[in-house]
Amino acid sequence: MKHILFLCTGNSARSIIAETYMNAKGAPGWRAFSGGSKPTGKPNPFAIEVLSKHAMPPHGARSKSWDEFTAPDAPQFDVVVTVCSNAANETCPLWPSRRGRAPRRLHWPFEDPAAVAGDDELKRAAFEKSYKEISARIDQFIADEDS
Repeated sequence: MKHILFLCTGNSARSIIAETYMNAKGAPGWRAFSGGSKPTGKPNPFAIEVLSKHAMPPHGARSKSWDEFTAPDAPQFDVVVTVCSNAANETCPLWPSRRGRAPRRLHWPFEDPAAVAGDDELKRAAFEKSYKEISARIDQFIADEDS
């Protein structure tokens, strides 16, 4: 089984969506995790809502620091993906090698749906857009990895 880590600043929206979607669609070949440089402490309620709407309930999803994945007993990653520009520009921890090589680093910049101002319908629309973009990108990633 391969391991993939999705990183963002707050670990409350995009990375939670990516982790949940990848665990559903990438299984059994992939196991996904997520973390943030400055975690908010809880997943965004609109992220939970959009995942549930698409039959992807985020069982046990929580906003956590990427530092959790630098511990000696943490999973070793084959791929580390930043899903926002802020996290991509930050100094990330050095991730341990797996099978003698450093994890592949990818950057998939998605707009932050949590930054959308306005009423709940505008926010829901932003999270729906993010879900569709993230799920399409992960579907393509899985297809490329399988080929």
